[in-house]
Amino acid sequence: MNKGVLTVVSGFSGAGKGTVIKGLLAEYKNYALSISATTRQPREGEQDGREYFFKTKEEFERMIAEDAFIEYAQYVENYYGTPRAYVEEQLEQGKDVLLEIEIQGALQVKKQRPDTLLIFITPPNAEILEQRLVGRGTETPEVISMRMNRAAEEAAYMDAYDYIIINDRLEDCIGNMHQIIQSQHAAGSQQGDFISRMQKELEERKERKA
Repeated sequence: MNKGVLTVVSGFSGAGKGTVIKGLLAEYKNYALSISATTRQPREGEQDGREYFFKTKEEFERMIAEDAFIEYAQYVENYYGTPRAYVEEQLEQGKDVLLEIEIQGALQVKKQRPDTLLIFITPPNAEILEQRLVGRGTETPEVISMRMNRAAEEAAYMDAYDYIIINDRLEDCIGNMHQIIQSQHAAGSQQGDFISRMQKELEERKERKA
C-alpha cells in the first residue's frame, strides 16, 4: 500500500479553507482530517476523538516532553497540537491526511517533515476577502479590521507554501486541491520505498550478469 500524503492547509480568515476541506472530504474517500489535541474543556456536543483529543495540561505537557506532537502552540492558557501518532497511523494506512493549521504551525510541520505539502487558500483579491468577512454577519467592524490587518501580516509568508489556490468558485477550488494532492503521490519524496527496491533489484541484476 502506498503511503498517504500529508497536506497542511492554511489561509486567511474568511478565505473559505474550512469549506474547501469539508467539500474535499465529502467528495473523495481517501482523505482523513487530522484531529488536534487540546487542553480546553469540551463544549456541548463535542466528543473526545471526534472534534478534538481532550487532554489535561499534565497529559499534554508529558506528550510535549515525549516529542509526541508534529506541532503545538499555546493560545489563551490552552494548548493545541497535532498528535504525531494519529497522523502517522493514517498515512501508513494510505490515507491522505489534511491539517488545517495557521502559518507558524505549518512551517513547524514542514521543518520536521520536508515532504509535507503546504497549500495556501486565498480569495481572488483583498476586496473579496473583506466582503466575505462582512458577509458572515457574525463579527463587528473592529474585528473585521483586525482580521484584515492580520491577513496583511500573513501574506508575507505566502511564498513559503508549495501551492497557492485561489478560492473563487468552490467546486473548482476543491477539484484543483484534489489534483495537486494526488499528483504529489508521484513525487520522488513520496516514492522512497519504490526507489530503494528498484535500485536494489537493478544492482542485483547487474551483479548476476557480471
